[in-house]
Amino acid sequence: MSPTPDVLVLGGGPGGYVAALRAAQLGLSVVCVEMDKTLGGTCVTVGCIPSKAMLQSSEHYEFARLHAREHGVVIEGGVRADLAAMLARKDDVVGSNTKGIEFLFRKNKVVWAKGRGTVTRVRPDIAVEVAGADGTTTTYQPKHLIIATGSVPIGLPFLPFDEERILSNVGGLRIPEVPKHLIVVGGGYIGLEMGSVWRRLGAQVTVVEATSSILPGQDEDIQKEAAKIFAKQGLVLRTNTKVVAGGRTATGVEITVESAGQTEVLAGDRVLVAIGRRPALTGVDAAALGLATTERGVLVADDQLRTNVPNVFAIGDCIGGKMLAHKAEDEGVVAAEVIAGKPTHMHYKSIPGVVYTWPEIATVGLPEQELKASGRAYKVGKFPFSANGRARTMGESAGFVKFLADAETDELLGAHLIGPNVSEMIAQVVLAFEYRGSSEDIGITVHAHPTLSEAVKEAALAVTGRALHV
Repeated sequence: MSPTPDVLVLGGGPGGYVAALRAAQLGLSVVCVEMDKTLGGTCVTVGCIPSKAMLQSSEHYEFARLHAREHGVVIEGGVRADLAAMLARKDDVVGSNTKGIEFLFRKNKVVWAKGRGTVTRVRPDIAVEVAGADGTTTTYQPKHLIIATGSVPIGLPFLPFDEERILSNVGGLRIPEVPKHLIVVGGGYIGLEMGSVWRRLGAQVTVVEATSSILPGQDEDIQKEAAKIFAKQGLVLRTNTKVVAGGRTATGVEITVESAGQTEVLAGDRVLVAIGRRPALTGVDAAALGLATTERGVLVADDQLRTNVPNVFAIGDCIGGKMLAHKAEDEGVVAAEVIAGKPTHMHYKSIPGVVYTWPEIATVGLPEQELKASGRAYKVGKFPFSANGRARTMGESAGFVKFLADAETDELLGAHLIGPNVSEMIAQVVLAFEYRGSSEDIGITVHAHPTLSEAVKEAALAVTGRALHV
C-alpha cells in the first residue's frame, strides 16, 4: 500500500525544507523529497551560505592587508591568503548548515525521501514516484503537494557551463587557484559578490553588463554610488556591453563583446556567467499534469500559494517573482499554514533584497525612478554614513541611507541603503513597511548611540527636513 502523508514537499531547498518543518509543527505528517545528497538546496549548498563564507573570509584578508594598520594593528611579515583553507572553511560552514537541517527533520519527524521525485498525477488524487539511489521506487499518495523545485542558472549557448573554465555560481565557489583575470558576465548581485571575492584575493576582475548600469532594477542613486565604490576598489565595470560570442582556449577563455557598435575580444583564465536564473520544474510536467504556467514557464500560484489544481501548492523560484531564499521560506510557511486551515497569505510588498558586497546594499519597496515614472508625489530623505559617528570609528564612511515617502501621507514607499552592515539594518525598515509605517514612525523612534542604525533614523527625519547631523 502506498504511503499517504498529509503533505509531500517536492524539493528540500530553503522553501521546501521550511514548508516541511512548519507543516510538521502544525501536526501534519510530512515527507520531503530531495534528490541531492544533502538538504538545503542551492542556497545552502552552492549559493547563499558558501558565497557568504567566502565573502567573509576575503573581507578579513583585505582588511588585514589594507586597513589593519589604520587601526594600529601591525601584522609582521605581511599577509598571505591561504585559498585552500578558505575553501575548506566554506565547506565546513555548508556542512554544519546541512547537518542542522537534518537534525530539525528528525526532531520534527519529517521523513526525508532520498531520491528523484516525479509527479505522475494530480487528479483525481496526487501521486509522486520517488526513485531512490538504491534502485527502489516508492509511490506516495499525499493529501497535499507542495512543489518547491527551485531554479537553475541561465547559461549562454556559446558558453556552456563546464564548471572548470566556464562557470556558474557553483564553479565560481570552487576555483582552486586565484585567477589572473576573471571575466564576469552580468552585473547583478551574484556577479558582483563573486567578482568581489576574487578581486580581494588578487584577481583582475572585469564585469560585463549589457544594460546601462550595474545592479539593474535598483534605485539609480544606489547604482551610481555602487559603481563609484566598486571601481575605486578595482573592479573593471563594462556597462552597455553585450557578450556576442566566446569559448574556451588552450589556456583559458575568450569572449567577444560589443559596445557602441564596436567589437572587442576579452581574454581571461575563467569566465563566470551570472545573467540570472530560471525556474526548474524537475519531475513536474506542468502541461501534462494540467498545472497552469505563465508565458515564461513559471507555475502560477495565488497569494496563498495555491495552484489551479486543488491541494497542489507551489513556492519559491519555480513560481518566479524575486528569486530569494527568504521569499521562498515565507511562502513555505504560508503554504503549510493554509494546508493546516489557518487564515494567512503572502505580503509581497515588504520583501527586502540584499547584495553582500562591501559595502553592502539593502533595499525594500520602490526605486525612485519607478515612483517618478508613476507620477505619484513623493518626498526624499537621505543621510550619508560619512556623518555617522559609528561609521567613522569603523573607518567605513562610504554610502548612505535613502527613504522615499508619499508626499501627503508620509507612508514609506522605498528604502535604499548602501553602507556597512546594512543587511542587518534593513529589518527595522521592513517592519515599518509591513505595517504601512511612515518616515516619522522611524524618525521619532529612539536609536542607540553610537550605532550605524542612527543613519536610518536621520534619513527618515530628512524626509521632512528634520535631520540633525547634516
